Amino acid sequence: MVTSLNDCKVAILAVDGFEQAELVEPQRALKEAGAQVHVISQKPGQIQGFKHVDKGEKVSVDATFDQVKAADYDAVVLPGGVVNGDAIRLDAQAQAFVKAADQAKKPIAVICHGGWLPISAGIVAGRTLTSWPSLQDDIRNAGGTWVDQEVQIDDNLITSRKPDDLPAFNKALIDALGKRKNAA
Repeated sequence: MVTSLNDCKVAILAVDGFEQAELVEPQRALKEAGAQVHVISQKPGQIQGFKHVDKGEKVSVDATFDQVKAADYDAVVLPGGVVNGDAIRLDAQAQAFVKAADQAKKPIAVICHGGWLPISAGIVAGRTLTSWPSLQDDIRNAGGTWVDQEVQIDDNLITSRKPDDLPAFNKALIDALGKRKNAA
């Protein structure tokens, strides 16, 4: 594993209703590894996190979807949260960002209900993913294969099921960024 991601820039795409641990834990791990991390959302200011069904902390937004493009980043993180996942999947700019990152083969790390955005962006057909179990029908209906495991890596797509999987999820993301950095 690479010891420093100092030259890496990662976008975390989220809106109100994100699962707090699924945003702040990858954000922390990436920053500790040296990466620059930006929270990208629909509106400036702050977005509301949740701890399951209870309100959690707010997180500051660094930029809005209309201010950035996937080409500006080395990887994308898509946290879950039912409200976040359901709302962000309808955002055309978020969909375009994920499609562009996928076309460029940049790591896209998706956890829990974050899987709805790649489904709506049309990038799961023919791929194997994991997610919160309630998304398995959506993944299959979009042409993907669903598996129940801690981390599933399919090319540039890194997926996990739930907050308990965060240590393995973060490691897989940091490893993928390290490999990408070392190959450049």
